[in-house]
Amino acid sequence: MAFVPDGFPSGGPLGPGDILVSNFNNSTNNATTPPSGNVQGTGTTIVRVAPDGEVSTFFTGTFAPPTDGGLTTALGALKRGFVVVGQLPNDNGTPRPGSLLFLDKQGTIVLKYTNVDGPWDLAIDDDFDQAKIFVSNVLNGTVVRLDVSIGSSTVTVHSVTEIAHGYGFGLNSAAFVVGPTGLAYDERADVLYVGSTSDNEIFKIEHAEATNVSVLQGILVYNDPVHLHGPLALALAPDGHLLTSNGDAINPPVAPQLPSEIVEFTKEGKFIGQLSVDPVAGAAFGIAVARPTGDNARFAAVNDDDNTIDVLNLNVEEIRSR
Repeated sequence: MAFVPDGFPSGGPLGPGDILVSNFNNSTNNATTPPSGNVQGTGTTIVRVAPDGEVSTFFTGTFAPPTDGGLTTALGALKRGFVVVGQLPNDNGTPRPGSLLFLDKQGTIVLKYTNVDGPWDLAIDDDFDQAKIFVSNVLNGTVVRLDVSIGSSTVTVHSVTEIAHGYGFGLNSAAFVVGPTGLAYDERADVLYVGSTSDNEIFKIEHAEATNVSVLQGILVYNDPVHLHGPLALALAPDGHLLTSNGDAINPPVAPQLPSEIVEFTKEGKFIGQLSVDPVAGAAFGIAVARPTGDNARFAAVNDDDNTIDVLNLNVEEIRSR
């Protein structure tokens, strides 16, 4: 899930403040290819949710393993008018390396970038006509940085640099695959935070934009087996704390712990609080925080149990003064 940023150009179906949601599974009720529904690694659509709640389909791809299908949480929007999304196709039960798709503001593919190995999540430092895109690769346990230039109608990837390796990864009966997932970039500090689902830990990579060295996982930030149950998405809150969603596939919660939690903690690894989005395990999935506008910010969370999105309007000053 991702917010469309301020400054995103008009002339297409998207506008600033829209929420984009990528579908990793295909539809249960409208499944023609493949014939069975709700299969992981077969989803092909990106849904747009407008600020007023109107829902529409922004992009429909194809399910054609071993190259296409299974749109992942590697999803983001570029201010110049493009959307980027990862694919990890399910090829008869085998996950394939997939690609990153770059879509223009109309939802047309302008670039299919294949020098990835299971793009599972991403974070973007967007400078309008150029960007650094950080990608977690779930099939080899690495994090890479793409250096990208952006024109009015084209996207060019100039280089890809591995900046971290050694995260646990592998097949999983509940989650299909697990490995490094959520990425959150702190532009001021030039630090990339990495949620490693299989390791059940959060790490940070320093000098993420400049480094040409691949570190072993990076620096451990948060190890909390009481509150972490397979962290998935990762986001920076307006107060600088980190938020992660628990997928419950690793270290599943037991009473009195709660399932499907979103957990808040500091960059120093101190637990702040948690919120269960559903009584069913495995419901917490994508989360996103829109860049604050004045005193307001928006937080969105996917409930993967009932296929809903909760959107909260946050008062930035109240959060920072806690």
